[in-house]
Amino acid sequence: MKKSGISNIEQYVIDKVKEKRIKFNFTQVDLAVELGVSPGFIGNIESRKFRAKYNLDNLNQLAKIFKCSPRDFLPKESL
Repeated sequence: MKKSGISNIEQYVIDKVKEKRIKFNFTQVDLAVELGVSPGFIGNIESRKFRAKYNLDNLNQLAKIFKCSPRDFLPKESL
C-alpha cells in the first residue's frame, strides 16, 4: 500500500533505508541520533500515516552512517 502523497521512488528509498537500519540493528532512535534528527522524524518517515520523506542531504548522511553509496538507496531502473 502506497502512502498518500508519497511517490513510488520515495517509498522505495524509505524501504531501502529501513532495510539498512534493521541490518545494522539500529532502532529508529539510534538512527535519529546518528542522523541528528528527532526520533519522531524517523518514525514519521517509516509510518504509512505521514508524508515525511528523506531528502538528498539525508541520503548522503545515511550513506556515511551505513558506509555505502547514496546510490544504494535508489533503484537501478526508473520506477
